[in-house]
Amino acid sequence: MTSRPAPRSSSTPAVGPAAPRARRTWQAIDGAAGGLSLDLGLYAVSAAFAGITAVTSTLPPHRAWGAVAAIGYLVAALLAAGQLLAHRRHPDNPLAGTTARSAVTALAWTTTALLPLGWQAMQRSAGRTDRAQEEVVVVEHSGARLLHDGTPYLGHDAIAALPPGEQLLGYTPYQPGMALFGLPRAALDTWWTDARIWFALATALVLALAVRTLRNGTLPDGATRHRARRDAALLRAVQAATVLPICALTLATGGDDLPVLALCLLALAHAATGQPGRAGLAVGLAGALKLFAWPVALVLLFWAVTRRAAGRFAAAAFGLPAAALLPALLVDRDALVENVLRFPLGQGLVTSPAASPFPGHLIATGLPAGRAVAAGLLVAAGLAIAVHLLRRPPRTAATGALVCGYGLLAAIALMPATRFGYLLYPLAFLIWAPALRLAESDRPGSAESDRPGSADSPAEAADRA
Repeated sequence: MTSRPAPRSSSTPAVGPAAPRARRTWQAIDGAAGGLSLDLGLYAVSAAFAGITAVTSTLPPHRAWGAVAAIGYLVAALLAAGQLLAHRRHPDNPLAGTTARSAVTALAWTTTALLPLGWQAMQRSAGRTDRAQEEVVVVEHSGARLLHDGTPYLGHDAIAALPPGEQLLGYTPYQPGMALFGLPRAALDTWWTDARIWFALATALVLALAVRTLRNGTLPDGATRHRARRDAALLRAVQAATVLPICALTLATGGDDLPVLALCLLALAHAATGQPGRAGLAVGLAGALKLFAWPVALVLLFWAVTRRAAGRFAAAAFGLPAAALLPALLVDRDALVENVLRFPLGQGLVTSPAASPFPGHLIATGLPAGRAVAAGLLVAAGLAIAVHLLRRPPRTAATGALVCGYGLLAAIALMPATRFGYLLYPLAFLIWAPALRLAESDRPGSAESDRPGSADSPAEAADRA
């Protein structure tokens, strides 16, 4: 029988010859100068991105976001530079610690996401129709229909009766739960009932719950170093879901993906702390909002199987989305099918305008029978991930997050119609993995990562090979 290596102490850094190269490389980059070097790089590059967006974007909401966010990122970069200097003079200076870095992160999110969001919402309320992306209007209209008709969806004939330029906005390609964010605008037309305001509130609340969940682990005596590493990893994870430009821009101009992402991250946090029922509840709520949460639910189902908790997890993870679909199904089944199935599959009266130049889109538009080829590649990638999950189900939430990240990255790259904004999902999942791993190591009897023979991320498996 092959002996297994003894688990590391939770206070021992996860570096050494056995650690995958990819993980060691990330730890070296992330930990340079106490994390401040990467902070400075993040804010500086983000300021440049926002400035370029303000000047070159063809979308008015994006240009408006860039004009405000560029200043916010620049201020954050200057503060991070000051913290870096303080750290070089005195590494233990509180001004360069995790608490001070967290304060800069909060300021950055306020100035690069919340401030431009509120400004655009007020301008829109005053009559500027170019201060919101189409999904905001779609969600608010679906909320009004839910309030008055009992379903957020228009049927095929009702959409066909709209003027050609308005038929796209007649479709609601979301799950029924998303319409709840449109209810405030249906009740009162003012700036604070803008759907983005409620997206932001939900995102902030759920992310706070996820952080609290991961910080509640029981640490052994003398694990000060481990606590510092865990808190630093959590800070980086929060940055990935808030101040990363792809997240801040999305929240300020559209926003519907952020509550879905936050709920998925909460589900992973509950998985990391050994709570399959709560993990199922969180990802089930996300699945009741948008289909992007369903792959995460499937990956976590395999995790739950390894914990002999598949029933507890699946009841909420798949029961909640099914329960959300039931009223719409009973009110108007054809309208539900037209919006949730036919339109996303390209069979609606109009097609999705999503056309970011990823490989799937380029293949679909540039080759004979390209759409079929892209669809075949997407199916092949999905089957490969399914085989991986069957052979090596994820035994930790950190590994599950890596599988979700790499799997969604492959799916986004191969989808015939997709958007750059969807990258916020895989990026956040991948960057949350270290925080999840450290939180899991807080639990007595748990290991920081999967041992040989258990589930590994695609990168880790390739790294060992």
